[in-house]
Amino acid sequence: MTESVRLAKRLAEMVPCSRREAEQYIEGGWVKVDGQVVEVVGYRVLPEQQVELSPDASVATVDPVTILLHKPVGVDASADENGINPLLQFITLENRAADDKSDLQFLQRHLRDLRMLMPLVISTSGLLVFSQDWRVARKLFEDADKVEQEYVVEVAGEIVPNGLALLNHGLTWNGKPLPPIKVSWQNETRLRFALKGVQAGQIKGMCEKVGLTVLAIKRIRIGRVPMAGLQPGKWRYLLAGEQF
Repeated sequence: MTESVRLAKRLAEMVPCSRREAEQYIEGGWVKVDGQVVEVVGYRVLPEQQVELSPDASVATVDPVTILLHKPVGVDASADENGINPLLQFITLENRAADDKSDLQFLQRHLRDLRMLMPLVISTSGLLVFSQDWRVARKLFEDADKVEQEYVVEVAGEIVPNGLALLNHGLTWNGKPLPPIKVSWQNETRLRFALKGVQAGQIKGMCEKVGLTVLAIKRIRIGRVPMAGLQPGKWRYLLAGEQF
């Protein structure tokens, strides 16, 4: 019976390179076995299996990634009993946006140590950020109150006189005056909110204070990064030139 060998051993003999370099090639997604990318260092291959190393292969450290997801309404972002965020089920190769302009190859390692930033409640949809990058995490966590967010809010009811002006400035929340924000009508039933430091329930509460009932809330921008045409349940990589 023919015995299998570790892929890293086979690759190290084939290239040739050190065993550690072979493992780095595998972890970087540069190695294919019978035409399929294999990222598992401990993967075992048989002698008849074809192993290929990409011509562009590099042992350089893989940069951390940031992923933008259009969170669908009704999906809870709380981790389950195993500590797994259910939203990660959407970050798969099949759910990657067809118009993602990033040239990054989707790797399983991109799912490791992803931190969800600026979370959304179950009833809110829209732009959500997952990142491995400490710089992005610091910007959207430690400096969250300085980052403007934009929401589209579907409402019903009749707004009180001078209600739009009150939404822009004049209301209180949790007993404190709210700072000026930007609120405008997008159409007869939709409002646009652009604000910093949004608190849980704030947008809904503000609308109720001026006679409106909130039907749906969707976040469409965080800082300078818009959701644009990203469809519900789809995701893409943050591009190198994009900054929050």
